[in-house]
Amino acid sequence: MMEYKNKRNPILPLRYHVPDGEAHMMPDGKLYIYGSYDALDTTYCSQEYHVVSTEDMEHWTVHDASFRVQDVPWLGDPQVKHYPGIDWEHPTPFLQKMIDAMPEDVKAAAIEARKAEKEKSEKQTTDNAGQGVRRELLFAPDCIYRGGRYYLYFCMSDDSEGVAVSESPEGPFAEPVRFPCGGIDPAVFVDDDGQAYYYWGQVFAHGVKLNSDMVSFDEKSVVDNIVTEEQHYFHEGSSMRKIGDTYYYVYADMERGKPTSLGYATGKNPLGPFTYRGIIIDNDGCDPQSWNNHGSIECVNGQWYVFYHRCSRGTQQFRRLCIEKITVNPDGTIDEVTMTSQGIGEPFAPGEKIMGYQACRLNGSCYIDIDREYGYEEKLTNICDSDEVVFRYVRSEMPWKEIELCCTGSGVVSVFLNGEKAGAINFSGEKRNVRTLRAPIAMDKGEYELMLRFEKSEEMELMAVTLF
Repeated sequence: MMEYKNKRNPILPLRYHVPDGEAHMMPDGKLYIYGSYDALDTTYCSQEYHVVSTEDMEHWTVHDASFRVQDVPWLGDPQVKHYPGIDWEHPTPFLQKMIDAMPEDVKAAAIEARKAEKEKSEKQTTDNAGQGVRRELLFAPDCIYRGGRYYLYFCMSDDSEGVAVSESPEGPFAEPVRFPCGGIDPAVFVDDDGQAYYYWGQVFAHGVKLNSDMVSFDEKSVVDNIVTEEQHYFHEGSSMRKIGDTYYYVYADMERGKPTSLGYATGKNPLGPFTYRGIIIDNDGCDPQSWNNHGSIECVNGQWYVFYHRCSRGTQQFRRLCIEKITVNPDGTIDEVTMTSQGIGEPFAPGEKIMGYQACRLNGSCYIDIDREYGYEEKLTNICDSDEVVFRYVRSEMPWKEIELCCTGSGVVSVFLNGEKAGAINFSGEKRNVRTLRAPIAMDKGEYELMLRFEKSEEMELMAVTLF
């Protein structure tokens, strides 16, 4: 178990990669987040889950593993029921339109990544015992409280789905029961009348009423195409909430060409029909390889939040839990918000160090990676000419006068506040030493988006930035 205090993005200690966050207020008054767990270099997720909890949205606990692949009794069973998903080699007309709209480099990377993922999922590997058992992974889960127990709904890389039970919201979860369906990204919702619903799917979503035991449902009652690729830009990652008398279906939205957004559709019935309403947040630009998003919305002490993830290390993996405040308007719409570095805290104050890994948007080739040389946890690396790094937001009651950068390498860094140039700092000297330099800037007091633009970069890496 790990305890941590933080309001900045990413929210958890850097070694904990918990994407696909489903956030729920539980009867004990705490917020619990259920997600998958990225721990592998070349593919999403891993073979275990870790639950995250908080009492005050500042003090966080990452609990010990709550469930593992080894706990699944049907592991290796080839009789899995599949629902149609994405066929990347023969995409639907709508998906092909999205692929065609991508920049060529992004398109090529996405197609290759999808092919690699498919090949990896089909490949049979040998376990530690040498028995030739396929090494399955646990994909995104969800969890709900009902009648004194907590029900964890999970899926695996073999497309099987199931539910496990615990007396505690953080687990451990046991007694897994297999569901008569196949797919990914389960979601669960209990309506005001006590009826529970189960959702899952990719490209088009399926839903069904759960039986009162919470571990079974009638196959004949499954409703298909609740939300779809073509009508709702649905990619995957179902999540259901209710606000007033309106049901909100939140999911990975591919309206902008790839599923980096969380979008939503609304309806008056938990099984639809649903009307597409728009995008809540888009994580495109968090990393050069950003590809997917998956998360949820939840109200904590009267404030609504969106829980989402951002990838790192120049890959689609190593995704991290991030949180932003959102507004649900009187007409039921949700305003789109941008990714921030400040997260759910106040803007960074004068003299407050902003770490390079807290950058919320990267334009160019640079990305966030582990630091193995200089004693920092992580850094911004692979910085090339014209790369831009964005931190949102900084705020001061006095005019801004100085910037301090902690960097390696050499080059010129121009400083922009809300797009207006405020100054520049010239780094020179030995390329492989970490140096801290200050330079004057000039800008009126107020709240700003900070952007750094790099030129003449030679082996530059950014550890931290501070404004005064």
